Amino acid sequence: MSHDMSYDMSYDMSYDVVVVGGATAGLSGAIALARSLRRVVVVDGGAPRNAPAGHAHNVLGREGTPPLELLAAGREEALAYGVEFVADRAVLARREGEEFVVETLRGAVIRARRMLLATGLVDELPDVPGLREFWGGSVLHCPFCHGYEVRGQRIGILGSRPSALHQALMFRQLSDDVTLFAQDLDIPAESSEQFEALGIRVLRGTVRSVSGVEGDLTVDLDGTPVGVQALVVTPYFRARSDLYAQLGGELGQNPMGEFVPTTFPGVTSVPGLWAAGNVTDIAAMVQASSAAGVLAGAHINGDLIAHDARAAVGARLSS
Repeated sequence: MSHDMSYDMSYDMSYDVVVVGGATAGLSGAIALARSLRRVVVVDGGAPRNAPAGHAHNVLGREGTPPLELLAAGREEALAYGVEFVADRAVLARREGEEFVVETLRGAVIRARRMLLATGLVDELPDVPGLREFWGGSVLHCPFCHGYEVRGQRIGILGSRPSALHQALMFRQLSDDVTLFAQDLDIPAESSEQFEALGIRVLRGTVRSVSGVEGDLTVDLDGTPVGVQALVVTPYFRARSDLYAQLGGELGQNPMGEFVPTTFPGVTSVPGLWAAGNVTDIAAMVQASSAAGVLAGAHINGDLIAHDARAAVGARLSS
């Protein structure tokens, strides 16, 4: 019977596939594999990226569902198909012959023929006191994820990265009261013309802190208080990639962050290892991560089928 496992330091488990990460991509991949009668285990440290958010959006049929509620429902679905769970953080990964060996913080040793990495990413916010307290509420970054909820409000854009220029235009679609705090940011002449034409206010200086309450923030701009109802930031997106590096993989980078490079559908440079969700696609929203997990799971199943068919032929010829 499927279950959440408790184990001692000597517990040793073998599976077709180990999925590391129990959020949207990992659960979706695990379900796809379990529906093909694969023995699957999900190692989940219980720290989904979108936990600070009150609601998940652009989720067809479940619009506005709290993220943790959405994951709880997905977990129940996975359990119903026989997926097993280890509630722990995977800290070590290596190859032993044709198997992956994953070790957890509390000492579980898990062996699997294939591995799906769905560990997500970490949002590294600008170093401004007060931002973290409002992250996921009045401090946000994605106009598609939470922009509708701040439509028509006084919106500030913390211009700490060049992408803030694009964010200012994106959020201007949602409000006619947008202020760009141009902190160490060069603004090209074309952008300046666009901002002036669209009524986007530009304030130069350094944002020292953010304070207030949800929906009513005060931005300290070099000692001058500026009131906004929402503040847009650009985090640095850092993939949770320790296991990938331990297995010999090299990260990809772009101006927005770092990620595990893959080719469709989630194939990494490490044989037998797939990746899905924000660990490889830093812009993926919930639905995209779910789709990527399903595709990776289906491809892993196909890879196992092909391997076993070849092995069966080899065994028959040698008998």
